[in-house]
Amino acid sequence: MRNWTMMMTVVFMALLPALFIGSGSFAVAGNPLEGLSQIKQGRTMRSSSCDVDWQAGNADARPIAPGETLVIAELEGPGVINHIWNTVAAQDKGYSRLLVLRMYWDGEGIPSVEAPLGDFFAMGHGVDHPFQSLPVTVTSEGRARNCYWPMPFHKSARITVTNEGSSVVGALYYYVDWQKLEELPANTAYFHAMYRQEFPAASGKRYLIADITGTGHYVGTVLSVRQHTASWWGEGDDFWFIDGETEPSLRGTGSEDYFCDAWGLREMSTPYYGAPLMEGYDPLSRTTCYRWHITDPVNFKASLRLEIEHMGVTFNEDGSVRSGFEERADDFSSVAFWYQAEPHKPFPAFPEGKARLYEDWSKLVEVESRLDSAKASGGPISLQEGIGTGKGQLWWTAAEPDQSLEIIMDVTEDGADELL
Repeated sequence: MRNWTMMMTVVFMALLPALFIGSGSFAVAGNPLEGLSQIKQGRTMRSSSCDVDWQAGNADARPIAPGETLVIAELEGPGVINHIWNTVAAQDKGYSRLLVLRMYWDGEGIPSVEAPLGDFFAMGHGVDHPFQSLPVTVTSEGRARNCYWPMPFHKSARITVTNEGSSVVGALYYYVDWQKLEELPANTAYFHAMYRQEFPAASGKRYLIADITGTGHYVGTVLSVRQHTASWWGEGDDFWFIDGETEPSLRGTGSEDYFCDAWGLREMSTPYYGAPLMEGYDPLSRTTCYRWHITDPVNFKASLRLEIEHMGVTFNEDGSVRSGFEERADDFSSVAFWYQAEPHKPFPAFPEGKARLYEDWSKLVEVESRLDSAKASGGPISLQEGIGTGKGQLWWTAAEPDQSLEIIMDVTEDGADELL
């Protein structure tokens, strides 16, 4: 632990492009702490979920009913958001994909940020899982989400969270920390984040991560993959078409190479890249990886198109390997992050809540709800309350080897069912 702490200190001290100093610059050269001795311009502000009765109350969260939208920030500029934190108490399985985060700058009618809450904070699949990186860090077993992307605006900022789940979000706690300023630099660009998915990735073409029109620079990718077949999914290369070019000027050598690892991926996180979720190479295994282009942003003057191949190992019907580099039909989803100066073109239609999950969790049957039908050849059956989702979990302790448990489940609709 001591060595890791020392390494992180060195990395952050040497590379952090952090501080917003005055109204003329977003960064300080050299030691990022040296600017702390300078008097800062502007006024420190916050929009939070604190109790309206802040002197006596402790109701420091907001509920969100199904289908409703909560405004978590309505700010008057000029200013720059420099930190967003949140944590959620929700019953819906996969809730972080059912909650949609949107951000609007300077009165625009369509959002510049539109992504599931979890995916925006660099963890896909509706999964809670911790990791550490420079602009995004998630702790508390994946439940405390923090981002530090600078988000400037001239006139106004509006941030909303929409619940597209079937159950009430019992509590959304949040901070939006920002600086109110007299003015912003003339070359200030707006922050953008766009979600896309293909379940599975479309045959015959590369997976599209970003298709941008305007002037700006690209700063990050989050990619989530759920495998349909076994083995390695990530032989696909990344291709960058800048300013309308037909031959990409940036070409990659493999998916794990773009995400700065090698010889496959393994679970890890660093300031600039990582695979914080990597379940393995079996069918239905899930991976989420990120690549932040903070020290190496991809600049564009007119347009940028980023694509990645969905290539890897494929198999014959008898189970033998057919190819080590062939198109695969895995589930792909992504968030692209960038800054651009002028208004962006409309994003593609945002997929509805249930379509962002692999299963329809609204039809989930909790096994403890069938406790009255459970029968065992020996040993007690009980309910453990307060564990898992629903009422808890069914608990059976066999009295001796080779005993069995039987539970009767009603199937009321045609279609595929799955035991989890």
